[in-house]
Amino acid sequence: MILCDIGNTTFHFNIDGKEQRYLVNSHVPDFKQRVYYVSVNDNATAKLKLTNDDIVDLEPYIKFKTKYVGMGLDRKIACCFIEDGIIVDAGSAITVDIIKKGKHKGGFILPGLKAFRDIYPQISHKLDVDLNTKVNLDKIPLCTKDAISYAILKSIIEPIKKVSKKKQITFTGGDGKFLNKYFDNSIYKKDIIFENMRRIINANDCIT
Repeated sequence: MILCDIGNTTFHFNIDGKEQRYLVNSHVPDFKQRVYYVSVNDNATAKLKLTNDDIVDLEPYIKFKTKYVGMGLDRKIACCFIEDGIIVDAGSAITVDIIKKGKHKGGFILPGLKAFRDIYPQISHKLDVDLNTKVNLDKIPLCTKDAISYAILKSIIEPIKKVSKKKQITFTGGDGKFLNKYFDNSIYKKDIIFENMRRIINANDCIT
């Protein structure tokens, strides 16, 4: 089975459990078999259609209701099989979604770790430091690198803790594994998008 998650900058393929990535402006292979996809990038989708004849858009099969206006497709897919809990997708931006009794209660969006860090050099070149991923969050910092790292991590962790209230938190995304370690009631799922794409396909015999 070939799955494709088309983002703003990459084609992210999962081919029988193995992953391949291509930039949206690079060559995309013709896989000679059906490709199931979800996309937030119309131009990249058009490119995939030119390269591969047999492709299936999974968006019409996603059963997810919410009053949230403008919720991204990737967020919907990550949330669509959760009954109770918090979904945190930690990528370029960090999205946080709250599900209670099978209903989406809303969510919020934070800058990602890199976006937070990139703010500081714009203020002063003296604040251009790497993130200290081992900074002690239980002590007030005594140097600039730790001060910035402390502020960034606290700005991300505290809002999530406030809404979690002992609910199960599922982290995904590039920085999800790192952030997961700051929470006791959490798990990390690298491939939740692909897992849920498979579940959508299995639940709809008409598209297999």
